[in-house]
Amino acid sequence: MDIQAEIRQLKEEKDAVILAHYYVDGAVQEVADHVGDSYFLSKLATNVPEKNIVFCGVSFMAESAKLLNPDKNVIIVDPLADCPMAHMADADRIREVREQYEDVAVVCYVNSTAQLKAESDVCVTSSNAVRVVKALPNKRIFFIPDYNLAHYVAKQIPEKEFIWNDGFCHVHKSIHAEDVKKAKELRPEALVLTHPECTEDVLLLSDFIGSTSEIIDFATNSDNREFIICTEMGVFYELGQKNPDKKFYSVGHRQFCPNMKRITIEKLLNALRTMEPKMELPKEICDKANRPLIKMLELAK
Repeated sequence: MDIQAEIRQLKEEKDAVILAHYYVDGAVQEVADHVGDSYFLSKLATNVPEKNIVFCGVSFMAESAKLLNPDKNVIIVDPLADCPMAHMADADRIREVREQYEDVAVVCYVNSTAQLKAESDVCVTSSNAVRVVKALPNKRIFFIPDYNLAHYVAKQIPEKEFIWNDGFCHVHKSIHAEDVKKAKELRPEALVLTHPECTEDVLLLSDFIGSTSEIIDFATNSDNREFIICTEMGVFYELGQKNPDKKFYSVGHRQFCPNMKRITIEKLLNALRTMEPKMELPKEICDKANRPLIKMLELAK
């Protein structure tokens, strides 16, 4: 029996559903039941009927799935697959901001640890951040952990005052404006599609800015035939699946997340065989961190 066949068999035997992020290896996306960005997967996790959720992504994603589904088993394909940005904020700093500013909401990008979520008022993703922040009554926003996404949101909501944090995604920050210009010179007909975690000078060169799923949708619905993609290269698998007649180009070799690429089909198979390791979180953290996630799902409707 080949790997794919054994994965399908084990999935049925163990009442498991496989969720995968767009940035993991294409072979994993191919066998997953559902593939999406963090917002799609966070919503989907609350509706799947299976008892076991096998998560193909970095640790904060598995944490979010567990927070939203405390009675289900969430299996981590590789517990060492982590997101550095998820740790780039500080609980003590959050408390300082709350003491220093009146009428402040702590808005936590879903790309963060459960501990940071537990200190926050509401979570957001790149696809719903503007919508959720606009819906908040607070005048001041402390947006953690990503600086670039915070600036992108702030530009669209000038009536609110933002307090900055200095976190970043190393993949998106490594996409430089000069490289985008060179790629555009080589492919003048190509449209530049960019994730808002990129720096502002890259956003200014872009034809479209959006979350991973929004980039896929834009390319799929566009009449254009060529695109320069400014996000992690794992998305090329889904872009190719939906658009076999279109061409997609990277900006450079740095568009690669080594943590996402830790998720392999062999590790997925082993996770299904053993149903280990499970994501476990202290009840106190679960109770606190679940609230901003639930609030996000309510405000983003």
